[in-house]
Amino acid sequence: MPITLTLTEGVLPRGTERQAIAQITAALLKHHGLTGNKVMTPNITAHVNVLPKGMSFAGGEEVDGAWIETKTPAFALASHEVQAAFFGEATQIIHDLSGGKLPVERIWSNGVHAVDGTWNMNGKALTNAELGAEVGKG
Repeated sequence: MPITLTLTEGVLPRGTERQAIAQITAALLKHHGLTGNKVMTPNITAHVNVLPKGMSFAGGEEVDGAWIETKTPAFALASHEVQAAFFGEATQIIHDLSGGKLPVERIWSNGVHAVDGTWNMNGKALTNAELGAEVGKG
């Protein structure tokens, strides 16, 4: 389940990107009842994009901000309750790591669901049912 964290340069103190990813990953696992799951934990991947100042926008105007995006199978982040809890916590993580300097209004997030059968784990495309069975082993 890839997580993409995109930041305008300077919104987080240099070096805290790893901490942000670790905390956001832990939150995603927690809100799905998968903390410590040996199958799912190593399959939550992430990357960070840091954009130079002047290269991020809102409403067509230059802005400093943060963007959190997840790509998950359809059964993850499936209820509004889980969506609100996870993205709320992820937003708070970024706000806190910014030292409170990046307002929550400048932290955007979204989740994308993969088409059933396109989720690849261990070199094999799995259906949602197959993926659920694998995660259940963890």
